[in-house]
Amino acid sequence: QVQLVESGGGSVQSGGSLRLSCAGFGYTYRRYSVGWFRQAPGKERGGVARIDTDGRTIYADSVKGRFIVSQDNAKNTLYLQMNSLRPEDMAMYHCAADPGTKWWVLLYRALPQYWGRGTQVTVSP
Repeated sequence: QVQLVESGGGSVQSGGSLRLSCAGFGYTYRRYSVGWFRQAPGKERGGVARIDTDGRTIYADSVKGRFIVSQDNAKNTLYLQMNSLRPEDMAMYHCAADPGTKWWVLLYRALPQYWGRGTQVTVSP
């Protein structure tokens, strides 16, 4: 059974940093497009960053230059390094895995094939 388990969320002040981790169980990361999406109360789900099976990384415009997505295939773990955090980054962050890449643009109406319960990120002004 596939499981994704996130950790690393917390509360920081604006400008601070956090590193999220997502441990994957029951499958191999490199065979899936993997990444992160987030959702804040009253707002739509949105993609944050992802890594495709060819190693290409994609970022939402709002996080480019501040967030870095990476993975450790030996540990089957995905990471999201978040720097220069802003209050608008506050949300529940979920990791995701899907055989394709369409999940990224379909988040407004559908979830990826696999996704975790999330870890909360709170950013105070």
